Amino acid sequence: MFTSKEKKINTADIVAGLSIAGLVLPQAVAYAGIAGLPPQAGIIGLLVGMLCYGLLGSSPYAIVSPTSSAALVLSVAGISVANHGVSASIMVLAVVFMSGVLFLIAAAAKLGSITDFIAKPVLRGFTFGLSIIIVVKPLASMVDVPVSGQNIFYGLYVVFSYIKIWNWVGLGVGMAALFLLFVCSKIKYVPGGLLVIALGILFSHFIDLSQYHVAAIGAIPLHLTMPFMHQFIPDDWGYLFETSLAVVLVLYSESFGSIRSLALKHNDTTSPDWDLTALGISNILSGLFGGMPVGAGYSGSVANEASGAKTRMAGLFSVVVILIIVLVFLPLIAQTPEPVLLAIVIHSVSHVLTLKVFKPYFFWKKDRFLIVFSAGVVLLIGIADGLLVAVGISLIILLKRLSETNISILGRLGQSHNFVQLKSDSNVEQVENFMILRPEQALFFANCDKILTQVRKNMMDNKENVHHVVISLEESPDIDSSTMECFADFFQFIMQQKKQLTLARLKDTVYASLQLISPPEAEKYIHLSRLSVDDAVGTESLLHQNQSERNISDEK
Repeated sequence: MFTSKEKKINTADIVAGLSIAGLVLPQAVAYAGIAGLPPQAGIIGLLVGMLCYGLLGSSPYAIVSPTSSAALVLSVAGISVANHGVSASIMVLAVVFMSGVLFLIAAAAKLGSITDFIAKPVLRGFTFGLSIIIVVKPLASMVDVPVSGQNIFYGLYVVFSYIKIWNWVGLGVGMAALFLLFVCSKIKYVPGGLLVIALGILFSHFIDLSQYHVAAIGAIPLHLTMPFMHQFIPDDWGYLFETSLAVVLVLYSESFGSIRSLALKHNDTTSPDWDLTALGISNILSGLFGGMPVGAGYSGSVANEASGAKTRMAGLFSVVVILIIVLVFLPLIAQTPEPVLLAIVIHSVSHVLTLKVFKPYFFWKKDRFLIVFSAGVVLLIGIADGLLVAVGISLIILLKRLSETNISILGRLGQSHNFVQLKSDSNVEQVENFMILRPEQALFFANCDKILTQVRKNMMDNKENVHHVVISLEESPDIDSSTMECFADFFQFIMQQKKQLTLARLKDTVYASLQLISPPEAEKYIHLSRLSVDDAVGTESLLHQNQSERNISDEK
């Protein structure tokens, strides 16, 4: 759906579209090489991704195209499928298709904000490690000693052990192209990628680089294949799912990092779940027609915004420009020296490869180990496994912090209606005969037993002086079945001790759940309340006063 603003083609969108076409087309061809796919896979993924997101996406700046991170995940997949009895290209395209399906499932499940559960130090560490791999592997290819295996440190050792047979001409061509790319990046509206490709083709006409073992990317037979689905054995499906999940996590993190940062910069509103749908459709179509996985890459999206794009029409205009270039100049592009494309890959991630990403965490003295570990694990065990380990660490940290138990003992602040921690102010006094507690975490299966055990201990330590216990559950928006079982046992304990218990500040869902487990005979001791702590204390005090008066009357 286009807004009225987006239906208008303005000069800024046209200029941005030209600039972006010059950046993303060479990148797509280069990323296809990294993934072990023919160049046309990158071009098909590029055209499908930009067209689908241009029509369906929500961000005016995001450019959905093949990304270096997903290409590296696929390069691992392409190597690993050798023992599966299926050609690597078929397996990789199946991964692209399944990645699109997983995106659509995530959209249907409204998981647009799931990346919020992955700690930012983990994502930044992973991105830094990934950037090192993206730089090291092309550099190694330039000297004709490719890095093999998952451990990048061992790969570097192998590369430098063969330094005597390095292809210095290939390295020189790549470094010259990289230098020009950095120069062009300082000049606005100059398509550095297309410029270095043109110069590389021109240079190869004057000097026969093949005699120095510097190859060109070769013919690009661009044609669409009819969609088909290969029949996989059960063991293949498990591997497909594992690899597709890694691709989705990489694309998801990179895409929504780009979209969210640009939206915050321009105070725009985006729709994460709708963007998931756009990414899902893009990858399904790309996989069906033999293309690469696509996502909202950081370099392309930021370059689009920096080029002055105002709407998604800039991306759609880029599609037109890319189609013209491909149809007219495809034979010339095939003559591009491989080191030039490798230089484009290195330049695309150079802005991420900076130690400044570690500085805040060392300055704050928080999560230093986490960011370093996330970067190191990617370099040691590879991208796919490294990402899964990094995400696993994020979830472990989340569960650890949620399962921590911290209960505050509250008292009344002076003569006010406010209840705060007893030790927070000298004017805070404990209400006579009351113990007022507040768990500082939401209760769930991992911490409910610990918290209620701590409440029991506090009650038993003050058994003679406490007749009323008030627990404020304002931090718990909902409770699970394990927590309900814990409360059922706790209610029995309260009745055995013949104490009064009030659960205050209950959300509607929590109130309804606790009503289900509160036995009829507990009505005398247990009170469920949506009221504030102050109201709960006042109500309990009044009930206690009335009960005392009835007891005195009965004695008379």
